[in-house]
Amino acid sequence: MSIWIVFKLLGSLALLMFGMKSMSEALQKMAGPQLRHVLGAMTTNRFTGVLTGMFVTAAVQSSTATTLMTVSFVNAGLLTLLQAISVIMGAHIGTTVSAWIMSLGFSFNISDFVYPAFFVGIILIYMKKRRIVGDLLFGVAFLFLGLGTLKETGFGLVEDPAASQAISAFFERFNDPSFWNSFFFLLMGTVLTLCVQSSAAIMAITMILCSTGVLHIDQGIMLVLGENIGTTITANIVAMGANTQARRAAFAHFTINIIGVTWALIVLQPFVNAVCHFVGFDRTITAGAPGYQANLAKIAIVLATFHSAFNITNTLLQIWFVKYIERFVCWVIKPKKVDEEEDFRLHFITSGIMKTPELSVLNAQKEIISFSDRIQRMFGMVRELLVEKDPAKFAKLFARIEKYEGISDNMEIEIAKYLDEVSDAHLSDDTKSKIRAMLREISELESIGDACYNMARTITRKVQNSQEHFTEKQYEHMHQMMELTDNALTQMNQLMGGRKESFDVNKSFNLEKEINNFRTQLKSQNINDVNNHEYTYAVGTIYMDIINECEKLCDYVVNVVEARMGTRQKEA
Repeated sequence: MSIWIVFKLLGSLALLMFGMKSMSEALQKMAGPQLRHVLGAMTTNRFTGVLTGMFVTAAVQSSTATTLMTVSFVNAGLLTLLQAISVIMGAHIGTTVSAWIMSLGFSFNISDFVYPAFFVGIILIYMKKRRIVGDLLFGVAFLFLGLGTLKETGFGLVEDPAASQAISAFFERFNDPSFWNSFFFLLMGTVLTLCVQSSAAIMAITMILCSTGVLHIDQGIMLVLGENIGTTITANIVAMGANTQARRAAFAHFTINIIGVTWALIVLQPFVNAVCHFVGFDRTITAGAPGYQANLAKIAIVLATFHSAFNITNTLLQIWFVKYIERFVCWVIKPKKVDEEEDFRLHFITSGIMKTPELSVLNAQKEIISFSDRIQRMFGMVRELLVEKDPAKFAKLFARIEKYEGISDNMEIEIAKYLDEVSDAHLSDDTKSKIRAMLREISELESIGDACYNMARTITRKVQNSQEHFTEKQYEHMHQMMELTDNALTQMNQLMGGRKESFDVNKSFNLEKEINNFRTQLKSQNINDVNNHEYTYAVGTIYMDIINECEKLCDYVVNVVEARMGTRQKEA
């Protein structure tokens, strides 16, 4: 076999995978935000969850994307484990659309439509408003160009006597329908899908091998069953760094398909016979017999039909046992025993960027909300530090604040790094704008953490280096300022965790003005109090350092609000 034929096979497979990826990403850009709302709104029970999984997977043409989205939603607390299992079941049905798209390329010559699609696509790409549609057309065109080239090369390979004999000799060794031969092809389908990370690509190869007569239909069906297992491993890899519920959702994905493959193997022969009868395919016709080529032309349809029938039947059987599947995965995967509040760990951003960049932004947003909540807890510790009299408790509290300051630095760096990876992907303009805003948010949140730490150090300096104490009036004013500051942080967190359309941004702006005015008033009063010898200049300086730091902190809060709202104070 010529080395050029090998490269042609690999290149056409790469084209097919790139086309599938481009088409899926373009569809996600077109429908990403809407799909997130659909997932949250349409999973009220197991049946609507299945329909949602079907709809979303059919829309984005990727069961992996839907599963990763579902796992990330569970990780973010937007879906329960029970809801996620039903969505994953629906995704198994929705992914069968890909096999039917593949079978189109074997039913008629789709290549005639590829080049006009490229031409129209490039025009749309240069039209900014239609760029995503152009990306979609390019993805579809690359998909069918790769499929057509793969088909042409595969048939050309079979026509080469030497290559055909070598390939046939290899597969003939496994023609005997024994358990171990069937297991070999099941394992091959699993491993190939795991390596290539695309069940659609392995489905295309399976269709080529079966359509050329090199691979028997029974062996092709075992490859299809193997693909169903292999495609579940991606979600489990991504979920390894996620929380317990997300890992359970990913494991449920694996469990559902393992159960499905198990029952399918038990009833395989009658099940395959029923599919072949439905399509009109005769498994008994051998090479050289009359009608062999016409029969062979139906194999792609048989594989697509089997794929759909298996996944639909598997869902219909297991949908009644969703609660038991939930109990099983909860029994297998135990919660991690870690103090999440005191240890630095990203809760919602898992290892590496997801395969769906548009949806990765949601994880980053949830991480920023967690960051924002942590920062307010840090400010609460500063308030406690101000009134703590016990030296041991004071030292312990300051150590916690110091630890939180380090955590806030790390969170800013890690979230920024993740957003930088996401921004390298092809994103919609709306998502690019969100990423810019989120980068500003985390920078300002880290500044709030610095302000909290500065206040804690100032209070510590006062306790360690001064024998004098704040007056009752100073304590009262600092408590008032800190209460206003805490209110500002609360409003910020309400905005971060809710919908910005329902948030009144003027409340934050008005509160910031009130804090500025209060700071100015206290500054003038402090000068008078020092002149009247109510306390020393040194105590007055420390007192005003804390007041000024509170005012600075509120400026950072307003910056976060502006970034989240996409507005400026002068515009409000």
